[in-house]
Amino acid sequence: MTVQDVIHHLEDLAPLAYAEGFDNVGLLVGNKNNHITGVLVTLDTLEAVVDEAVKNKCNLIVSFHPIIFSGLKKLTGRTYVERAVMKALKHDISIFAIHTALDNALNGVNDMICEQLGLVNRKILIPQSETIKKLTTYAPVAEAEELRSSLFETGAGCLGNYENCSFNIEGKGTYKGNEKSNPVKGEKGKVQREDEVQIHITFQKHLESQVLESLFKTHSYEEIAYEITTLENENQNIGMGMIGNLTKEQEVESFLKDVKLKMNTPFIRHSKIVKNTIKKVAVLGGSGSFAISAAKSAGADVFITSDLKYHDFFQAENAIVLADIGHYESEQYTKNLIASYLRKKITNFAIILSTTETNPVKYI
Repeated sequence: MTVQDVIHHLEDLAPLAYAEGFDNVGLLVGNKNNHITGVLVTLDTLEAVVDEAVKNKCNLIVSFHPIIFSGLKKLTGRTYVERAVMKALKHDISIFAIHTALDNALNGVNDMICEQLGLVNRKILIPQSETIKKLTTYAPVAEAEELRSSLFETGAGCLGNYENCSFNIEGKGTYKGNEKSNPVKGEKGKVQREDEVQIHITFQKHLESQVLESLFKTHSYEEIAYEITTLENENQNIGMGMIGNLTKEQEVESFLKDVKLKMNTPFIRHSKIVKNTIKKVAVLGGSGSFAISAAKSAGADVFITSDLKYHDFFQAENAIVLADIGHYESEQYTKNLIASYLRKKITNFAIILSTTETNPVKYI
């Protein structure tokens, strides 16, 4: 198995196409064609983590956070980033980062927080838009069913809980090939009128290359007429944060004590408690101040996140309880999620969960 084989599995969990534009995800160090001896899964790739990979004979590190975030102009060992990258290169260790691709995944970071807190009826808090595309193409009536089936096999035509979704209009197509043409139906130099079906199928944007490959492989025409448009619809399966319900109402202070225990955090900074009991909870792992208004609009009683500044807490405005549980603490179970997923997909070599403590924040 190669590095690329592992990447394929990770992209099934969290396609990199849905990572935020500011992020730096994917293979950061190494050759995608290298053969794997073992995988070490971590939250952060520090120099000590690379040492751990060497010790465990793992030549691929799958990291949540990217060790290279902005451009590197030198590799002199001056910073912790340079030292980690240099050591990985020295020992021929590849580094892959998944970060906001997993933040935006339906079964990613925020779903893991919901699982820890026991939330039910979960849904994306801030769905992404412009991540759904539509293919429009034309095929002879006799070939339309085969073409649709081929496109469905790529994952196109899935809408929520429904598969094989398409819209079809029958009509009359015309074309005339020149002397260099080689028409499958009709003769060059003569106008051909063909009973055709106009086919419309939506698909997730990360599937575009597979959808086009299937179209070109299956369609019989020498020249295929098609167009792809990006829809403005919000994608209910991709986006930042999640919101869900407790199985029963709970007193706020009691809930926050449960959060402290379940998320293994030494303390919680929170805004004024403005209601006696709560039921609806929004979560967003990592820095989540940008989602405060979304949590309020969704009717959340409490918003669990991290990295809230002093003035962020004023945004609660007696409508919601804002709770900062710490950046590391909000994402700490992410590496367990990744390791568990890879162990189910790959059984012929070790998937090791890093034991290196990477939280840079200490408490007294």
